[in-house]
Amino acid sequence: MFNKPSKDNKQKMFRFNIYWMYGLIFIMLGALYFISDSSVTKEIGWTEFQKFAQENSFEKITVFNKKNLLEATVKSDKVKEVFSENADKLGSSPKILVKIPSSDKFSDFYDRTVKENNIDTQIRYEEGEDAFLNFFISLAPWILFIFLWIFIMKRMSGNAGGGPGGVFNVGKAKAQLFDKDNDHKVTFQDVAGLSEAKQEVEEIVSFLKNPGKYTELGGKIPKGALLVGPPGTGKTLLAKAVAGEANVPFFSLSGSDFVEMFVGVGASRVRDLFRQAKEKAPCIVFIDEIDAVGRARGKNANMNSNDERENTLNQLLTEMDGFGSNSGVIILAATNRADVLDKALLRAGRFDRQIHVELPDLNERKEIFGVHLRPIKIDNSVDAEFMARQTPGFSGADIANVCNEAALIAARNGKSFVQKEDFMNAVDRIVGGLEKRTKITTAEERRSIAFHEAGHATLSWLLEHANPLVKVTIVPRGKALGAAWYLPEERQITTKEQLLDEMCATLGGRAAEEIFLGKISTGASNDLERVTKQALAMVIYFGMSEALPNINYYDSTGQEWGFTKPYSEETARLIDTEVQKIINEQYARAKQILSENSEGHNKLATVLLEREVIYTEDVEHIFGKRLWVSRSEEILEQQEKKTNAPKEEQPDHPVEEKAAETTVEEKEE
Repeated sequence: MFNKPSKDNKQKMFRFNIYWMYGLIFIMLGALYFISDSSVTKEIGWTEFQKFAQENSFEKITVFNKKNLLEATVKSDKVKEVFSENADKLGSSPKILVKIPSSDKFSDFYDRTVKENNIDTQIRYEEGEDAFLNFFISLAPWILFIFLWIFIMKRMSGNAGGGPGGVFNVGKAKAQLFDKDNDHKVTFQDVAGLSEAKQEVEEIVSFLKNPGKYTELGGKIPKGALLVGPPGTGKTLLAKAVAGEANVPFFSLSGSDFVEMFVGVGASRVRDLFRQAKEKAPCIVFIDEIDAVGRARGKNANMNSNDERENTLNQLLTEMDGFGSNSGVIILAATNRADVLDKALLRAGRFDRQIHVELPDLNERKEIFGVHLRPIKIDNSVDAEFMARQTPGFSGADIANVCNEAALIAARNGKSFVQKEDFMNAVDRIVGGLEKRTKITTAEERRSIAFHEAGHATLSWLLEHANPLVKVTIVPRGKALGAAWYLPEERQITTKEQLLDEMCATLGGRAAEEIFLGKISTGASNDLERVTKQALAMVIYFGMSEALPNINYYDSTGQEWGFTKPYSEETARLIDTEVQKIINEQYARAKQILSENSEGHNKLATVLLEREVIYTEDVEHIFGKRLWVSRSEEILEQQEKKTNAPKEEQPDHPVEEKAAETTVEEKEE
């Protein structure tokens, strides 16, 4: 009985193969070879040629003047006499080549022969060109076409390897696979800190190791987990550690890998990614920077022009929780912009939970330093706990950069070990920038900078809630002509009194210029920017204004109110008035405190001009012990007692705060 071929057999039978094109090209070249003239050419001498020419053996002669060469086509009835062979073996028009003395001698010979023998040979004179060059030029288009075709075919087939990036494989996923048999694995031991985030993902690891424990009771593991946190906090590293602990395949790719200029490519890559993941299940798919493809639909900056990205997002939503089953495939994603993600992506059944990966606290920074100090040769002066206290607000990536920079500084100075001083210099280098001692500043500018920085130092020492001073310098560093470093407390909330004290200390530089120098400069521009933002945040975000109490105009959804303000023009004028009032009050307060302590301020400015750098003990020597001891200062004192370091052996570069003063906007973010 005849069986009709199946659809699969038809596809295999008529499947396109790139080698068909190669075969077609060779067939065409072969046809050209057989169609072309294949007549025999023979070279003879000038004397022998004269004999055949007098016998009228040639049909036509072509003389190449520049080459002193002629080409003669033999008559069909004279072929056997010239070639001593039958004409059927020599082609349709056999030719001879003859080296002649010159074109003039040939012309004289030809004229004489015509008169004497009445020959009827046709003569043509040409300048003569390189035959090989003519042959190459005639074949050049074909050679170029062949190489171009091979190049295009290789590109289309992914360099003959079928890899991603070729035209035929443009819809394939670009995920990098870390198989469970890979020797280089990342585990939780390689991830310092993040204790709360580790606890969140422990359940995912447990399910991948022993899924029966959960399925027997009818439970379902969350299909997706979203890692949210600032840059450099270790979101990607945590995801790799989950795969390493669970000992399962791990697909890693970026959200931008789905974005392509071709229509439908993004959705095709999503489908291919989940197809591969199902084949490797149980496994983990990690999408880094998912906001590149998961941004809320209908709110594009390009006015809905990028429909391809929305189609990719729709396909991702369907694959994560559609009719198909993705059993054993867990999706991990990371972003620092969770507020712009589409709500459908964050609903239950897709990304069921959000794991917040925050900046490390004191204990976590100590653990992170312990990890990054392992490969570095250090001496006994380096203490991980002390370093952790010097770097509040640093992320894991920042700490890794500090350790690497310290090693580079020690190597630059020819040391055998990395010392405590190198780490302090590294913190200074990363936060403040490179020292520019060769930058030219006049004596008047140096005096202005010294009085400005002394104003900051004086107010931070005398105000209760101001951040404790650590170091002040008038050495240009980075873009700043001078800088003051503080050690802020790691607090979760900030009171109105603390904000006002911080604003007053920030305005101390401008106030000192006006009181003691009688003129103000542009050096306070950064201070004024920070103070203005703080006052604006107090009024419109925190409801700390007397005229507008308990009102918040901040939109936490990330929509930012579109093109309109959430308040009227009258309220906007009131906001401006309140912001100006707060700043003016703190500026007047700063001038009053500096006027009352003018003697101490001037001494501090004088010391700063002489030494260029002053520390906490210098300010304490002038103003006395600070009345309000913060928790950070208590920790530093305990550290000093623990190490038994004498006062005169304090490090050359002590603590440096990452951001000189924590702004209200940074806390809000």
